[in-house]
Amino acid sequence: MEIQERIAQKAHDLFLRYGIRSISMDEIASQLGISKKTIYQFYADKDALVDSAIDIVVSGNINECCVHKEESENPVHEILVATDMVQEMLNTMNPTIMYDLQKYHPAAYKKIADHKNEFLYKLIKENLEQGIAAQLYRPEINTEIMSRFRLAAVFMMFSPDLYPLGKYNLGAIIEEVTIHFLYGITTAKGQKLLQKYLLKRQK
Repeated sequence: MEIQERIAQKAHDLFLRYGIRSISMDEIASQLGISKKTIYQFYADKDALVDSAIDIVVSGNINECCVHKEESENPVHEILVATDMVQEMLNTMNPTIMYDLQKYHPAAYKKIADHKNEFLYKLIKENLEQGIAAQLYRPEINTEIMSRFRLAAVFMMFSPDLYPLGKYNLGAIIEEVTIHFLYGITTAKGQKLLQKYLLKRQK
């Protein structure tokens, strides 16, 4: 791996685990066994490095979503598989990262927001349309409104006003919110399928 890629990957790993503010350029250099000067040869400042780390997050998420879509049995299953993916990510992710991005790194935060409002929105809308076509979701739902609702519901778990840090388990929030969402949009046929998957998950 090229030195520039190694720097970005190490920064990505440390930011996700400990939050952005708590990780300095010195810490990244130390973890890589290189000088801070070497980092600055590739990245003008921490902002540029955060930007690069977020590129890794976005491209990784796109790849995973595409794989899960391919491997899913149906639209209900796809949402549950995507939820598992988010829960897995949350196990190694510091919940302060979204706050840090929004407050201190607006350009990188915009990349996340654009990814959410473009790629993830399209992915959810397609899921809803396919679910309606398969008679798993109610035919009268407004796919545009519900796609945006779903995105807002997932990302609101990072809001410390709603869910104070340390008081709630983020994985439990996404699980609860997802099940509530699915029960709201599924037909009797879809609910039967959902209950089958939930029973399997409990075991």
